[in-house]
Amino acid sequence: MKTHRIASIPGDGIGIEVIAEGEKVLKALAARGGGYAMEFTPFDWGSARYKSTGEYMPADYAAILKQFDAIFFGAVGAPDVPDHISLWGLRLPICQGFDQYANVRPARVLPGITSPLVKGRDIDWVIIRENSEGEYSGSGGRVHRGLPDEVATETSVFTRSGVERIHRFAFELAGKRPRKHLTLVTKSNAQRHGMVMWDEIFFAVARDYPEVKWDRELVDAVTTRMTLKPHTLDTIVATNLHADILSDLAAALSGSLGIAPTANLNPERTFPSMFEPIHGSAFDITGKGVANPIATFWTASMMLEHLGEASAAARLMVAIEKVTAAKVFTPDLGGKANTAEVTAAVIAAL
Repeated sequence: MKTHRIASIPGDGIGIEVIAEGEKVLKALAARGGGYAMEFTPFDWGSARYKSTGEYMPADYAAILKQFDAIFFGAVGAPDVPDHISLWGLRLPICQGFDQYANVRPARVLPGITSPLVKGRDIDWVIIRENSEGEYSGSGGRVHRGLPDEVATETSVFTRSGVERIHRFAFELAGKRPRKHLTLVTKSNAQRHGMVMWDEIFFAVARDYPEVKWDRELVDAVTTRMTLKPHTLDTIVATNLHADILSDLAAALSGSLGIAPTANLNPERTFPSMFEPIHGSAFDITGKGVANPIATFWTASMMLEHLGEASAAARLMVAIEKVTAAKVFTPDLGGKANTAEVTAAVIAAL
């Protein structure tokens, strides 16, 4: 029997709560047969560790994590730690250090859930976010700190190799979906260099995928298209910043950020990939037992698929959809169930 070794990093806030529930579901699923087992190794890397030791992770974090098949990540962020310190202390070094350049975020209105859009049932998207460079490259700096002429620069970095590989990944994924349609999101009308190259490389790559239909949309225009004409979109590829914003909009239009999953993939599998719900640490509801674990379960399904357990991944999604169809909802979806009750319902549905 194959054992998948998972590094479990709950992080902060409700991340600690939902990752624990995700582990319960994954263990329950494996116990029901399928020829594999799940082994979780917990890590206390988070803001509490930072406040006590001055670091989120040990210096040899990469060597530690490289031993695992995947990383199951909760959230990072605390009210008393600046966000740029928490993100660059934990999540971003893992994404960049392990070359997890393809961030994949599906969005769909699950059974029983109501979208704020009249045409919400037309939402069936996958947003592909370039996850290693662009606007979040970390390139820039500050000089003359505290003086009236202080300068801060944030340099958006696009490399030909980085742009080409995310576009190829997007075309490959779009080609596997029924509609075989890909939308390029850009802002090359106003950003004259990096985004122009982003477009040019996309057009060149498109010639290698004649079976995939594609179109191009400015990032501001695509927000209106997502809300007014959701049926015209399927697979979407966008830069680090643009896709970060659009994927949260997609989650909200699907009913709640509490249901939205993410995969941070190293497609070549040179390094382990990382899987996380997108809702963040949500300290306003931390400790109340009402965090929605559905995003974590959907994320777990994506992790299983990546690990080669396609049938188990599909089985978990069926169980999730049975529970949402029965309206076993946490408060973010208008229900009265708590986190543990949703978990119990999914395990029962398995």
